Amino acid sequence: MLEDREMTVVEHLTELRTRIIWVLAVFFVALIAGFFCAGPLIEYLKEKPITEGVPLISLHPSDTLRVYMQFAFLVGAVVTLPVALFHIWRFVSPGLQVNERRVTLYFIPAAFFLFIIGVLFGYYVVFPMIMLFVTGMSLGMDVKPSYGIAEYFGFLFNLVIPFGILFQLPIIVIFLTRLRLLNPMRLAKMRRFAYFGLAVVGITLTPPEIVSDILVTVPLLLLYEVSIWLSKIVYRKQLAEEEKWNNEYNMEADEAVR
Repeated sequence: MLEDREMTVVEHLTELRTRIIWVLAVFFVALIAGFFCAGPLIEYLKEKPITEGVPLISLHPSDTLRVYMQFAFLVGAVVTLPVALFHIWRFVSPGLQVNERRVTLYFIPAAFFLFIIGVLFGYYVVFPMIMLFVTGMSLGMDVKPSYGIAEYFGFLFNLVIPFGILFQLPIIVIFLTRLRLLNPMRLAKMRRFAYFGLAVVGITLTPPEIVSDILVTVPLLLLYEVSIWLSKIVYRKQLAEEEKWNNEYNMEADEAVR
């Protein structure tokens, strides 16, 4: 029995190693592809109206290489994300029931889709507001702005990537509800604290201007409400499954007594 358990552990570790190798291989291929995509992506983002009239300059000999590396890594990470999530699901799926496997499989495209939506929201909504605000402040002080290309894109990534993570909130809530660590009643009780925290995030990430604060905070609050609604659906299904199981158990117990 001990040898069987040790062999089972070894098999699991071997499977984990194999899946990690697959994910790293996909990332490596996507990273190479990212180098070829970096140039067109940089040119596209440079031509957006956000930087119109504001030159992007190189402040260091390695700035362009650094930007290319950042874009290549980002492309590789985005392409690898669904693959990594799929291999995580395949690794843990043997310990799940059939219905749980089907439900958790849907998390992969949903998580990827929400990440992309969050990044697009950060880029097309939040980033322009901040850049126009800081550029306007520079012009108001009679200072001609010009941005280092590495600092500009580094600031862009540091701003939009967190929004991709923030938009994972519904997936996280559904997962924690499935684990019975959260439920819609608890989320409803936490609403005031959650609203306050999300409002702080929205106000912190935007310029000190009421319209910008509202444009960012309201979608975050709606995201929380959607999370509560999805938690209710999962919670009701759990209650229905428990009721069905209890009914079957009571019927079997009655038959055993007879």
